[in-house]
Amino acid sequence: MKQNRFMLVLGLLVVASMVLAACQPGPVATPEVIIETVEREAYTTPHPILSDVRVRQAMAYCTNKLELVQSVYPLAPEAQQQELVLNTMMRGGHWAYAGDENITIYPFDPAAGAALLDEAGWTLAEGATVRSNADGETLNIKFTTTTAAFRQTWAAVWEQQMEACGIDILRLHVPASWWFGDTTGLARRDFELGAFAWVGQVDPGGVTLYSCDQIPSPANGWEGQNYMGWCNEAASTAVKNANNTLILQERIDNYKILQAEFTKDVPSIPLFNRTETFAAVAGLTGFEPISGQEYYLYDVGKWELPGQDTIVLGFTQEPASLFGLVEDAFVAQLALYMVLPGAITTKNYDFQAVYIQDFATIENGGSVLNEVEVKAGDTVVDANGDVVTLEAGMSVKNFAGEIVEFTGDPIKMQQLVSTFKYIDGITWEDGVPLSSADFALSQKIACDPESGATSFYVCDRTAGVVFLTDAVGYTHSWLPGYTDPLYFTPIWGTYPAHRVLADGRVLADVPAVEWATLPEISEQPIGWGPYKLVEWVKGEKLVYEANPYWVFGAPKTPNFVIQIITAESAEALLLGGEVDVLASETLAGLSQTLADAEAAGTIKTWSIAGGTWEHIDISLFIR
Repeated sequence: MKQNRFMLVLGLLVVASMVLAACQPGPVATPEVIIETVEREAYTTPHPILSDVRVRQAMAYCTNKLELVQSVYPLAPEAQQQELVLNTMMRGGHWAYAGDENITIYPFDPAAGAALLDEAGWTLAEGATVRSNADGETLNIKFTTTTAAFRQTWAAVWEQQMEACGIDILRLHVPASWWFGDTTGLARRDFELGAFAWVGQVDPGGVTLYSCDQIPSPANGWEGQNYMGWCNEAASTAVKNANNTLILQERIDNYKILQAEFTKDVPSIPLFNRTETFAAVAGLTGFEPISGQEYYLYDVGKWELPGQDTIVLGFTQEPASLFGLVEDAFVAQLALYMVLPGAITTKNYDFQAVYIQDFATIENGGSVLNEVEVKAGDTVVDANGDVVTLEAGMSVKNFAGEIVEFTGDPIKMQQLVSTFKYIDGITWEDGVPLSSADFALSQKIACDPESGATSFYVCDRTAGVVFLTDAVGYTHSWLPGYTDPLYFTPIWGTYPAHRVLADGRVLADVPAVEWATLPEISEQPIGWGPYKLVEWVKGEKLVYEANPYWVFGAPKTPNFVIQIITAESAEALLLGGEVDVLASETLAGLSQTLADAEAAGTIKTWSIAGGTWEHIDISLFIR
């Protein structure tokens, strides 16, 4: 899953509680009972097994991460296999990595894991293979992940590792469309143990993943991506502070706190970085997958096969929706990227401007750090990184960057303001030029609670947006006290505000609550990138044609197809010429079959150490 910048229930429960109480003999439930019932439904009941930190730590000790790596990357050199193993959410060598001495490391040590399980009351009776507690309950845990062959491989090995420690794992492989759906799977915390990958980014970020106020629940409209339900106040404050300063050392220090608390509590088990493996027919040119957290389609307009007018890319998972605001599945983001590419790229772990005139840095004047006066009652971001209504006794950062207590008298704080201007000539595929109204619609929908968005972190910290009239773009003002480390990169995307829908309405007038099911958004989006989507045959293919209005001219190849294939047939289809490209979301690693085909000159392969990382999230609470 890619981390983006942006990614009635209560009433019904109360009514249900009242009806249930009325049907029972004895007194009707009191309001306190009703509220308690609602709270339980809102995931405040600790998981009977996984809420015990000793069990979580035991699973970490019982996990042989190197063996998992070897199961999916058997042809990788041993040194590379070792380098892929993770201790935290940061890879070793990353500038934000806390260092081994500052975190809790769990080497593969089944004996240590067994001792912790014994201490937690889960013992292994003589002759038994599964542990049980004093009540005779066995240590059974449900483990959910996708159907991808890659995860089936390592998940089977991990299941055996847990069984060796007396933990019975019920392994479930579910469709990606359900697992990453907007109202199912992870988004609704419907799991006990859940495996998936976060797509790494140039900057660590992490606020929506590890903050206490980013735990999705019915009470907050399922906002946030902290699916574990992990609330550690020190970690929550640290990750917010790491993302609210322009001073690198402050970021490093706060990420160190986050990782120390994370590895102590084990709300998730980081496993390994994935290598990104790609394979393509030998004649393909312009295809250059690179290191860094970047979509490999960043240069798709340059892909070319001599003598062919169509390139076919194989997907083993089909997108559930192309509404990028709510659909996190990587395949969906890739399919949408064909028509709506990013304004910048981050190839080779650096930033490059593509569709913007320049980055909005303080050095070039694109951003300014204003000195503003704030008073009691104003909305600001406090010293802990939280959005607050200012009142006496609160701690804030003054304009000099010092943490001070607000006494009630007006105080000067920093306010970051950035202006983003896009290059001339960007035109929607229907011939209408890109306008500032398209950014205004994007900001409006992203910040509407009824849109289905998983996070409003950026919206909550936005003081205001002014959409330009003398250029295409906008000026963004953050709340006083918030200094986003990635302030110089664009914030809002685009939607075609002018588009007329099949029912005659204009897209800009459609309420946000309808967007997730709107065909023109979820299945037939238009864009201003190199291609336009002309057909989606569900279960079979997505068909694209060149966008005649693409600002950089005609793509090298006029037609492009994303073919939906099975994992079992992927390599055979490539070698047989029915598919031209297989990428990292399909290939688990370099197989002997692919290596032999490359040696024969039939195909070309790439194997790159990537930032995407596999992990197992642990659900700390139940309904």
